Amino acid sequence: MTTLTVDLPAHLYQRLQAEAARTGQPIEQLVETYIAAGLMQLQNERERAREVLRAAGLLAEPSAEMKARAAQATMTLAEVQAALDRVGGKPLSEIIIEQRGPKG
Repeated sequence: MTTLTVDLPAHLYQRLQAEAARTGQPIEQLVETYIAAGLMQLQNERERAREVLRAAGLLAEPSAEMKARAAQATMTLAEVQAALDRVGGKPLSEIIIEQRGPKG
């Protein structure tokens, strides 16, 4: 078990006390139940969002080949940055701005 100290506004703590008294549970158990339920709801919402995106064709899952290639990647971020620095030339953002043309 891990201990977590939370500072609550007085009105929330009073509501917790009242709910704990009503249900006959210790405040700690009540808070644990609320946190678990909130985290489960977040997980469910995330899964629903993924399903909606997948159904709309807007979510691309990496293929087995892509996962295998990613697992074999051995370059560090510093090595990638060094390789990009050696190439020289304009940054991609500048090229894109030029291709968009003048604003107006």
